[in-house]
Amino acid sequence: MMMMLSRVSRPAHNTLRRLSVLAALVLAGAAPALSQSPFSSAITVNERAITYYELEQRARLLEVIEPLGNPREKAREQLIDDRLKLQAAREYGIEVTAEQIEAGTEEFAGRADMKGDEFIAALAEEGVAPETFRDFVISGQSWRGVVRARFGGRVEITEEDIDRALSTTSGGLQVRLAEVIIPITPQTEQQVMQVAAEIQKLTSYAAFSDAARQYSAAPTRDQGGRVDWVPITNLPSQLRPILTSMKPGEVTDPVPLSGAVALFQMRGITEGPVSTPRYSAIEYAEYYLPGGRSPETLARARTLRDSIDTCNDLYGVAKDQPPEALYREARKPSEIPNDVATELGRLDKHEVSTNLTRNQGQTLVFLMLCERTPALDQDVEREEVAEALRGQRINSFAESYLDRLRAEAVIVEK
Repeated sequence: MMMMLSRVSRPAHNTLRRLSVLAALVLAGAAPALSQSPFSSAITVNERAITYYELEQRARLLEVIEPLGNPREKAREQLIDDRLKLQAAREYGIEVTAEQIEAGTEEFAGRADMKGDEFIAALAEEGVAPETFRDFVISGQSWRGVVRARFGGRVEITEEDIDRALSTTSGGLQVRLAEVIIPITPQTEQQVMQVAAEIQKLTSYAAFSDAARQYSAAPTRDQGGRVDWVPITNLPSQLRPILTSMKPGEVTDPVPLSGAVALFQMRGITEGPVSTPRYSAIEYAEYYLPGGRSPETLARARTLRDSIDTCNDLYGVAKDQPPEALYREARKPSEIPNDVATELGRLDKHEVSTNLTRNQGQTLVFLMLCERTPALDQDVEREEVAEALRGQRINSFAESYLDRLRAEAVIVEK
């Protein structure tokens, strides 16, 4: 176990004092109402208008599906990009079909473990018009078509590329982290992100552990946020390159989870002589407990954890409840939502996490790892790596192309 520092330095102490002040802040006030007509033009992009109504609706959508950052600023940036993407689609003669819209809707809803119509109804309850989400999907599908048409034939992945990618992750690479996981809601987002920004500045182990004890909702808070050694391949693929580039003491940017934001501090990295296993599928169960992170619900989750041994036991727990109270499925690692994958990466078979919430913090997720299925077919593994590399390169080309469209665009804000 890594030795902890006995004292917190004065800069870290001052940072923690600022954190304490931030933690005491109350809910942020509502944004002022717009004085303009909601359907008047707020921005034009190459003479195509974005209305105040569109800005308000996109901001509301982002508050629901991406509760981090400034939703109004993100809405502005996204809608400007949308106009540029749709313009490019028209130039390439790309039109999105009803089938593509439906597929895009189902794909997005699946990330929330919902059907498309259920997801749209849930958005409507949060004040998001169906047309707003439909426009969001059309933009995404149009851009996919543009990227496919412009760059699909330009990307070639060689056997050497695949070998190089496999060599970076096939060893027994393990990381040791400390974590702070802070619950977040639309009402507390501003305060939570201020706290997270202060925690990200910490460099000492002791200061980060003190922050974990004060702010983290994870069970690891009692040990200063410390997490045991974890194989790097157990963690979401998006986190791996970030973690492997970090030095001990460095802290990640805030990582969005469902109903929370996480920060990870690097405590150590090592490579053993044995290859880390790869998995073709991970089976897990989510049992939903109403009440969010209330003391009563957390106590119920602890009691449940102590009373069951396997995922199968959850069927007995949920037998008299609606079917949607329990979700169980085996998925490819790449298909598992990032927040769930992050939690599963730290669990052994039949272990439990209660760090996640749903329904804007009103529902606690009792997450249990059921099984990891080792990947046996090396050819399949190489195909998956090749596909991932192809996607990364195409995305890089697409981002560069969008940057060029932004630079050339005439954008006028009213």
